[in-house]
This record gives sequence, structure tokens and C-alpha cells, in this order.
Amino acid sequence: MTTTRQSNFAAGLRTTLLLATLTGLFVVIGALIGGSSTALMFLIMAAIFNMGAYWFSDKLALRMSGARPVSEAEAPRLYQMVRELTTRADLPMPRLYVIPQEQPNAFATGRNPKNSAVAVTAGIMTRLSEDELRGVIAHELAHIRNRDILIQSVAATIGGAITYLAYMLMWVGGDDNNSPLGVIGALAMVLLAPLAASLIQLSISRQREFSADATGAQICGNPESLASALLRLEESAKAIPMQVNQAAEPLYIVKPFRGSGIAALFSTHPPIEERVRRLRQMRPSL
Repeated sequence: MTTTRQSNFAAGLRTTLLLATLTGLFVVIGALIGGSSTALMFLIMAAIFNMGAYWFSDKLALRMSGARPVSEAEAPRLYQMVRELTTRADLPMPRLYVIPQEQPNAFATGRNPKNSAVAVTAGIMTRLSEDELRGVIAHELAHIRNRDILIQSVAATIGGAITYLAYMLMWVGGDDNNSPLGVIGALAMVLLAPLAASLIQLSISRQREFSADATGAQICGNPESLASALLRLEESAKAIPMQVNQAAEPLYIVKPFRGSGIAALFSTHPPIEERVRRLRQMRPSL
């Protein structure tokens, strides 16, 4: 019980810091663009985004991914597997969704374990073996048990909010012919906002993926199942394109699209090779 309370407190603190960061960023940008009156307007906007991020981040994440709810009659194998693994993990049954994409991938979202959801692509259920799929599902359940899902969902929503702000500033700045500095500031935000979103997402994603890998291996009982799945997912991501909102990218178990050069430096996912190496080091202990 003490561990659960500590996890809840830590997750709540991180979520508060993320929302406070969003608020501060909006207010500063508003002040730079139009002074105190604009800063107040941006503060109100940030409050709206914050409420939406907390209460509706799971719905937004599922909508951004194009996921649709799937019934047990439609996916009996998936339901049986998730039910078995949630019993092993001592978790409530999450809502299940399928994303109509051929690239094998998956993510979990929700405010807490009682309001959680797991979404898998259509491709993952046909391209992975039974053991590999168990490893992936166990990884997503680990995010739920580790209380990662709210933080990741809020971060994805914040990323979307910053990107939306950048586009808005482009139009506002472009119409302000009397203020060259305003135009320059707006154009700078268009360039820097995606970077800011990536940094926010990066700060909460990489280490939590390692932790979810380790917990997921314990849940499914076989680290090699997840290690093999990660290698297969990595290869599939290179070969099969996937339509995905960039703000939701950190939610997925592997990066849905490839980056190179500077983009790779800001990847929200740790290298697959390192994840597999750590998992295979667990084999003797399990």
C-alpha cells in the first residue's frame, strides 16, 4: 500500500510539473507577443488545455491514433491474453482498442488503472507470435501499473497544445505589420515549439520505457518474449509506414516512424538494441 501511495504521489507530482510548464510557457509567450492582456488570454487558454489534458487525454490520444473499441467477440484471443496478464499483474481489465494500421505497434493510456485503455494496431495481431504479443501487452500493462499512463498522455496532449500554439502564432504574427519583433518572435516560436514539445516528451519517455520493459518482463514471465517482439517491431517500423500524429508518438512501444540526424537525438524512445540488451540480461534472474 505504501509503494502504491508513493507511486501515485510521484505520478501526480510529475503531472503537476508538466501542466505548470505548459502554463508558464503559454503566459511567457503571451507576454512577449502582446503584453499583459495577451498573457492573461494565454493563461486562460493554458487552463483550458490543462483541464482537457487531465480529464480527456486518454480520449484525445485514442482519437489521434484512430483507435476504435473492440469487443471480445471480435478479438477473443486478445481479450483472453489481456485478462490472463492483468490477473498476473493484479490490475483491473483495461478497455481494449484496435488501430486500423498495418504496422505492428501498441500503447496504453488513461488517468489511472481503473480508467485505462490498451490500443494495439491491426498489424500486431497478425505479425507477432503468441509469446511476442504477450510481451508487448505485458509492457503496456507495466505502464499502467507503474502509473506512467497519465504522465505520458498529458505529455502527448501538451505536445499537441504547443504545436497548435505555434501554428496560431504564425498567423497572428504574420498579420502584425506594425511589429517586426512580433513577426520574428512568432516565426521563432513556429520553429522552436516542436522542439519544446519534443523536449517535454523526451524528459518523461526514455527512462520509463526501460522501467516498463523490466516490469513487463516480470509480468509475462519471459524477458525474451518482449526482446524478440521489440526487434520484430523495429524492423516492421522501417518497412511499413504508419500514419500517426507526432504528438502521440511517445505513447507507442516503439517509435512509429524513423528519424535521422538531429531528429534522432531527440527521439523519445531509447535505442532498441539497448532495450533488448537489458531484457536479455534479466533472463538468468527470471
